[in-house]
Amino acid sequence: MAHSKLSRRDLLHLSAAGLASASLPLTLSGSSARAAGAPAITADTVLLGGRISTLDAAGSEVQALAISSGRVSAIGDNATIRRFVGDRTRVIDLQGRRAIPGLNDSHCHAVRAGRFYNLELRWEGVRSLKRGLEMIAEQAARTPKGQWVRVIGGWSPYQFEERRLPTVAELNAAAPDTPVFVLHLYSSGVINAAGAELLGLTPDTRAPKGGRYEFSDGGALLVADPNPTILYGTIAKLPQLPLEEQLNGTRQYFREVSSLGLTSVVDAGGGGHLFPKDYGGTFTMAEQEGLPVRIGMYLFPQRPGREYHDFREWAHRHRAGEQLARRLLTLSLEGAGEFLSWSAGDFENFRSPRPEPGPEMERDLRPILEYLIDARWPFRIHATYDESIQRILAVLESIAEERPLDGLRWAVDHGETITARSIERIAALGGGIAVQNRMSFAGEDFIERYGAEAARTAPPLRGLVDSGLPVGLGTDSTRVSSYDPWTSLGWAVTGRTVGDTELYPESERLTRAEALSLMTHGSAWFSGDQEEKGQLVPGKLADVAVLNRDYFEVPEAEIGSLRSELTLLGGRAVYGSGKFADLDPGAPPKPQPDWSPVRTFGGLQRD
Repeated sequence: MAHSKLSRRDLLHLSAAGLASASLPLTLSGSSARAAGAPAITADTVLLGGRISTLDAAGSEVQALAISSGRVSAIGDNATIRRFVGDRTRVIDLQGRRAIPGLNDSHCHAVRAGRFYNLELRWEGVRSLKRGLEMIAEQAARTPKGQWVRVIGGWSPYQFEERRLPTVAELNAAAPDTPVFVLHLYSSGVINAAGAELLGLTPDTRAPKGGRYEFSDGGALLVADPNPTILYGTIAKLPQLPLEEQLNGTRQYFREVSSLGLTSVVDAGGGGHLFPKDYGGTFTMAEQEGLPVRIGMYLFPQRPGREYHDFREWAHRHRAGEQLARRLLTLSLEGAGEFLSWSAGDFENFRSPRPEPGPEMERDLRPILEYLIDARWPFRIHATYDESIQRILAVLESIAEERPLDGLRWAVDHGETITARSIERIAALGGGIAVQNRMSFAGEDFIERYGAEAARTAPPLRGLVDSGLPVGLGTDSTRVSSYDPWTSLGWAVTGRTVGDTELYPESERLTRAEALSLMTHGSAWFSGDQEEKGQLVPGKLADVAVLNRDYFEVPEAEIGSLRSELTLLGGRAVYGSGKFADLDPGAPPKPQPDWSPVRTFGGLQRD
């Protein structure tokens, strides 16, 4: 692919509507505009009568804003912004609603989520295992021979009234003739008898290294102890959809996240997801009609022992920051990760003891990091435990003595047990930390193994925010966490799991403003866009979510139930409902195939 001659900032200036020019006049806002007597510039769109959180340094709230050429051109009170209304200006009355910058998930697996979306039955929000099993039975009745019922992540057994996993016997009763696979995080999976038979699993089957089978009632419990290869491998054996149905699923998925106010994601690749072969749904959508979400992608090598060669091949073909789709310019390649070397992976199965990466970790990691630094490819690296982070930092510090990073963007992902000393070392190397709400779903397991005291700062949210480091908030969806960003925001503010277990005392939690800032402007740093988005101030991209309820006023326990009524990407409506239904661009065609669980149940199962 040929490299673009335009800079990243130029491309983002063009991103709203294929503009011919990257120039954009900025205007004064509020009383400043009136005092200066500045002539009004007709806006494309004006939002009036709202409670608009700009998330600027002062935490300003305004009533109105104007949008021109996909960017915020002015902010202020209603009277001031009405001056920008012309004959062709679209005026949207927010009717007192809260508007915020579009949410930005700094670590998720969105491309892979779209690829599998139409195949998966979602348990997010289901309050009883009994209901979950009923859903499996309903889906099994319509699933054709050779296909599976699969529940893949985004839920916790502690959200159920029963507070436990399903058994093989229960899956057999729900689906006696249809294969079923239920994945619980990257800790375990349950396969019913029909599924075990189809995969040829018997008590004599040898499990992959780092995992084990526990057979009962003709089916099996798959245990990642602690390596999730046994789970990765099982998912890979299940049938996939053809490209056209993957494209349909990608449309359904992005429609769903647009309804939640998500306008940007940083995609961390993922296991069992090969670039570019498995990216067809997202690439096709980006080229054919454009994406309703901005995606910055990192590349994740799939072949243990061949990671260095994969990165060399990718860097030879692509420049970091390169746009991979020309339509609306919302798909870019950011760099390498979240895995750089499989030998450095410290998997987060808190039901098992902490894994200790082998002595080959440093040997494998060093040449990869050296190459990426020389190639000026940003990178991020998965690290759950501080013990792993210390070893990674030692390698990076040694390399930096000979190859200064000189501002190259890099980050640690996850960091549940990161210490203050490691945070200081990351700061010295100019790195950032992306945290996610994995503890929403695994907090009870963490407490059982490490104790409630250790859980108080796992991860140390208050310490990270106070450190001054670049910090982004995300989900790590969809196999671990839910793709619902409000679940993550609720976790950061309340300090509680989806099973309502308290993890963090009030002193360790974030304020609503802090949490929101991390999932908007904070997350933008991880794709190098902190000067472009995450704040509703003149000159920045007009990515906006107008909420159904006020984030700053709803009870803390209800933050997780919020959603967007109107979502704008570069000033263009990508989702509208309720009072804003007339602005909605239209739902995608019905989910395909016709037996897809999404057609019957939809996605999130909110009360």
